[in-house]
Amino acid sequence: MRVAFFTLGCKVNQYETEVLAGRFAAEGFDVVSGHRPGCDVYVVASCTVTAEGDRKTRQMVRRFKRENPGAVVVLTGCYPQAFPEEAAALMEADLVTGVRERAALPSLVKTYLDRRERLVAIRPHEKGEAFEACSAADFGVRTRAFLKIQDGCDNWCTYCIIPKARGPVRSKEPQALREELSAIAAAGYREVVLTGINLSNYGREWGLHLSDAVRIAAETPGILRVRLGSIEPDLMTPEEIEKLAALGDAFCPQFHLSLQSGCDATLARMNRHYDTAGYRAVAEAVRREFADASLTTDMMVGFPGETEEEHRCSMEFAREMGFQKIHVFAYSRRPGTRADAMPGQVPQEVKHRRSCELIALGEELRRAALTGMTGRRRNVLFEERGAAGLTGYTPNFTPVTVFDPAVRPGELREVLLTGLTEDGDGCLGVLAE
Repeated sequence: MRVAFFTLGCKVNQYETEVLAGRFAAEGFDVVSGHRPGCDVYVVASCTVTAEGDRKTRQMVRRFKRENPGAVVVLTGCYPQAFPEEAAALMEADLVTGVRERAALPSLVKTYLDRRERLVAIRPHEKGEAFEACSAADFGVRTRAFLKIQDGCDNWCTYCIIPKARGPVRSKEPQALREELSAIAAAGYREVVLTGINLSNYGREWGLHLSDAVRIAAETPGILRVRLGSIEPDLMTPEEIEKLAALGDAFCPQFHLSLQSGCDATLARMNRHYDTAGYRAVAEAVRREFADASLTTDMMVGFPGETEEEHRCSMEFAREMGFQKIHVFAYSRRPGTRADAMPGQVPQEVKHRRSCELIALGEELRRAALTGMTGRRRNVLFEERGAAGLTGYTPNFTPVTVFDPAVRPGELREVLLTGLTEDGDGCLGVLAE
C-alpha cells in the first residue's frame, strides 16, 4: 500500500509529517515522496493559521479524491481540530482526525480499508494532556534535522486560532529529548533545529526553560550545531540569553523573534504580551551577548484599526531593529477569533500597499545586513549542491554559496564571504584555506 503526504504550514507540521510517515512505514505501508498520482492513501496534514490555509486544505482534499477516486483520502491536523464540524462536512475526506489521533492513524486507515465506512474522530483538547510521544530521525538528504520539543499555546492573541487547534502548553520530557537527539546524531545529522508552537514555554511544567533543552542538544555527541525555531520575545530574559551564550559555538545565534507590529497601540489590540520597549530590550541583550547575531521576525500589516500613523510607526521600528529578514503577512480575518469582530477592518488594497512597503524595507535591510557580512570568515555547514554551486549556512543562518567541487554536503568548512548572490538573498564565498 502506497501512502503520500501533503503538508501545509509550519516546521512543526513538517516534523509531525515525518513522524507520521515513520509510523505508516512501521505498519507496512510504502511511503512515497511527493504526492504523485496512483497512491492508495493520501494524507493531508492541514494548517489553520489563516482562512487561506483552510481553503488550500479543502482544495487539496478535493483534488486528491477527484484524481484518485479509489484512494483513501485522510484529512488531519489543525484545521479539523479547530473547526471539527466544518472539516467533517468535507465529504471527499474518507477519514477526518485532529491532532490527537496521530498515533492511531495507520490503524484507522487499515480499518477503513477493511470496512469502507467513513470515520470522523476528533478528540477535543483537555487540561493537563500529555506531550505526544513522537520521534523522527529521517529528514531526507538535508544536514539539518527538526525536533519538536513543545506544543500548545495559551497566549490567545486576538488574531490567532492556534490555542484552540493546539491546546495547552506541554513539553517533551528531557529523557525523551536526549534519546531522540542521539537517534538524530546516529542518522548523520550535524545540526538540529528545536521547534514548537510556543517554543519559549519549553519546560514550564517542570520549572525548566528553553536553555535547558538547548544545553541537552549541545551536549549530544555528534551534534555540532543547535538552532531555535520561532520564539516569543516576552520569555527571553537576559538570564536565558546569557545561558545560551555560555554554550559557545554549539549554539547558533539566529533569533527569529516574532514581532507582528512595531506599534504599541497595535500590539495592545493584538493582545501580544510585550511592547516595543520590551522587544528592544531583548534585541539589545541578544546583540550584547552575540556579536554575530542575526535578528529575523514576522510582521503583520493591516490589523483591524491600524492607521497610517501606526503603520509608519511599525515601519520605523523595523528599521531601528535592523532585521536581517522580515516575513511579511497581511492580516487575514479568522473566524473564531476576537479580531474578526473588531471594528476598523482595513481594506484589501490598503493591506496590499502596506505589505509592499514593508517588503521593500525588509529587502533593503537584508541587503545591508548581508553586505556587512562580506569580507568576514565564517564556518559554513554545507547542505545541497545545485546548478549555482554548493549552498550552506553560517551560524547566524546567512546562506553562502561556493563554487568548489572539493566541498561536499554535510561538511563544515571555513569560508571567506566575498560578495552577494545575484538575487541579493545570500552571500558568495571561497574556502578560507
